[in-house]
Amino acid sequence: MKHFPTGIHTFKDIINENKLYVDKTEYIHNLITQSEYKYYFLSRPRRFGKSLLLITL
Repeated sequence: MKHFPTGIHTFKDIINENKLYVDKTEYIHNLITQSEYKYYFLSRPRRFGKSLLLITL
């Protein structure tokens, strides 16, 4: 069973360490393109993929 990449910030490390990555790109795209709001505050706990999400964008 693969584990979540806690504290890993690059796709290269996720792949090399055989970790699990949940791709949220489609959800973020829908949030940006199908909403009336201009700004978003994405609050997430420490080590829950904020940096990796921003790299994806």
